[in-house]
Amino acid sequence: MSSVKRLVYAVIHFLKEQSQMDTFTPDEQESLEVAIQCLETVFKINLEDTHLAPPQHLIEIFTNSFYKNDMLCLSDSLPEDVEKADQLKDEGNNHMKEENYGAAVDCYTRAIELDPKNAVYYCNRAAAQSKLNNYSEAIKDCESAIAIDPKYSKAYGRMGLALTSVNKYEEAVTSYQKALDLDPENDSYKSNLKIAEQKLRDMSSPTGTGLSFDMASLINNPAFISMAASLMQNPQVQQLMSGMMSNAIGGPAAGVGGLSDLSSLIHAGQQFAQQIQQQNPELIEQLRNHVRSRSFSGSTEEHS
Repeated sequence: MSSVKRLVYAVIHFLKEQSQMDTFTPDEQESLEVAIQCLETVFKINLEDTHLAPPQHLIEIFTNSFYKNDMLCLSDSLPEDVEKADQLKDEGNNHMKEENYGAAVDCYTRAIELDPKNAVYYCNRAAAQSKLNNYSEAIKDCESAIAIDPKYSKAYGRMGLALTSVNKYEEAVTSYQKALDLDPENDSYKSNLKIAEQKLRDMSSPTGTGLSFDMASLINNPAFISMAASLMQNPQVQQLMSGMMSNAIGGPAAGVGGLSDLSSLIHAGQQFAQQIQQQNPELIEQLRNHVRSRSFSGSTEEHS
């Protein structure tokens, strides 16, 4: 029964992580919570029973088993294929330095086809996929690399970056911790772990929104400019701005109405933010991705 409880504990822990992800609707998150409660009741365990925790995350256990079976089906590569694959890896690395990420992906893919048991090729392709914002593909490649070499710290580090980019902060923290277990002196892993932990705290905070903007990118975005111009055509906004200008010219004596105008401006700003979200959610996602890309260190890391 002990092994069964450990398995159920791992499942509950996995479901708890998933219930905290913003990829699910409130109803779906509630369904996950109900599933957790049912499992806890039936098997008489809860997340406080940490002695039941397995040494690896459930996803990691599944991935290692899944890909290990796949790798057993692969025949050994011929020596000439291994040599050609290594040359393709070097070409891919050069493309990464030139920021030609699509070409890098192509080189690493061809290397993998020639030598599918080399973890480095998957890990390098993950880096290129992340540069192209293909985070789900990057995560899969990192999982493949880890399945081949469970002690490959760089694969855990790059998976942490990709997971953070899709707001899976708890899983990212786990990946960075594993990377640091294998490479304790790596400053990049330490820095990115702190970022992921802070993101996780921000998500858990009642006032945390997890969203910040690069204002330079915002004001230069054509979609933002278009909506701003539309907002300024609103008679209420025009009246508000006119009133603020009048108070500014009138000086301190006119400041009695200034507080009201400030409140109105804040209200208008809130309405504008809602308008952006409703009319152009893609813009919001672009800004999120831009912030993420600027938030993580390790962008200049060398490739294997």
